Amino acid sequence: MTQGQNIDGVLLQWGDRLFYPGNRIVHTRPQPKLSALAARQRAAAIRERIEATVVRRAPQVMVKVTGGGRGMKAIAAHFRYISKNGRLDIEDDRGDISRGKSALQGLADDWRYGGTFIDDMGNRREAYNIMLSMPRGTDPLAVQRAAREFAKVELADHKYVMVLHNHQANPHVHISVRAESRHGKRLNPRKADLHRWRETFAEKLRDQGIEAEATRQATRGRNKNYDALWRLKARDDGRLRTTRPGTKSTAAAKATRAQAVEAWMHVGKALAMSGDADDRKLAGAIAAFIKEMPTSQAAAPQRAAPQQEPRTRPTDARSGPDLVR
Repeated sequence: MTQGQNIDGVLLQWGDRLFYPGNRIVHTRPQPKLSALAARQRAAAIRERIEATVVRRAPQVMVKVTGGGRGMKAIAAHFRYISKNGRLDIEDDRGDISRGKSALQGLADDWRYGGTFIDDMGNRREAYNIMLSMPRGTDPLAVQRAAREFAKVELADHKYVMVLHNHQANPHVHISVRAESRHGKRLNPRKADLHRWRETFAEKLRDQGIEAEATRQATRGRNKNYDALWRLKARDDGRLRTTRPGTKSTAAAKATRAQAVEAWMHVGKALAMSGDADDRKLAGAIAAFIKEMPTSQAAAPQRAAPQQEPRTRPTDARSGPDLVR
């Protein structure tokens, strides 16, 4: 096995933990090995994501489920909110664009009767409200186009509407999606779904020529708690009665951050021993990145950050899998 294959094996093992945590599933039977070509392509993709994260510091997408209606009364109210009471264009899943109060009423009627009947008030969630956002300075129309392509992939077979908001600091798109699909299957997004949604949105932004990443907070050395939209609204209105910590400090969150640091160290060590100058340069960037992490996180594994190794040092990256997913 060549040095490059050894290093790629480490990238596949530890890079997957950093960037594709949902893929690490325990199987009862041995999984087939990747072909040499597929392994090289996978390792190249991980190198690209490492560079985007630690070198270019690519902007991170934000995808949030901000709530959802348990009846048509709440759903129609959200239609009015995101469209500024009909003053903004609202686009549906067929690509039709409308504006005005009468158009909102037509959409509400379509959702109420277009599938299982939705009463004014109910006990189950009949819609989910999603927000796709990018940092200040991003082209709003590119965000809108990417959101449109995101919805075609992730919300296929569901009724949905979307509205672009570009009057605030960060350009973002509000999407309201009917929970029940045209085939009767109900949407029920979980943590893994949200991570996939972020990945899809970032991909669609890159298709628009916008650099974007969807890296987990732990991988980026961040531990911030973001308030839900209802908390932000309640705080603005003076109705918020409780507060939450500004950072994630649970045992599970700390363990996740420690595991991310450990993965970075394995990846950095392997790249530092590479015979490729670009790999060694990337290892140096990883070392600097780890040092920038909060002390409690970077010190968790109780090891030093990876240092670049001389090319003459023997390479042994056998701790990684034999190019196995």
